[in-house]
Amino acid sequence: MGRPPTKPIKFRDGFYLEIRNRGANSGIKLHRSTKEQMLRTIKDYEQTKDVIILGESKNGKWVNKTPVLHVVED
Repeated sequence: MGRPPTKPIKFRDGFYLEIRNRGANSGIKLHRSTKEQMLRTIKDYEQTKDVIILGESKNGKWVNKTPVLHVVED
């Protein structure tokens, strides 16, 4: 038996966001340690990008299972 080619991803404790260009199918994932940092990052990007809140990770597991799209009200 050989070892698997890649090690499973261990998520750090904190909050994860995905930032995308409007209308794009993929983007970059950002990690923030606290909820206040996450909210500040959302505020920075919400006018020009689509922001998807992936959720909070504790002990390598997700606290909530479904991502939330952050929508800007004009």
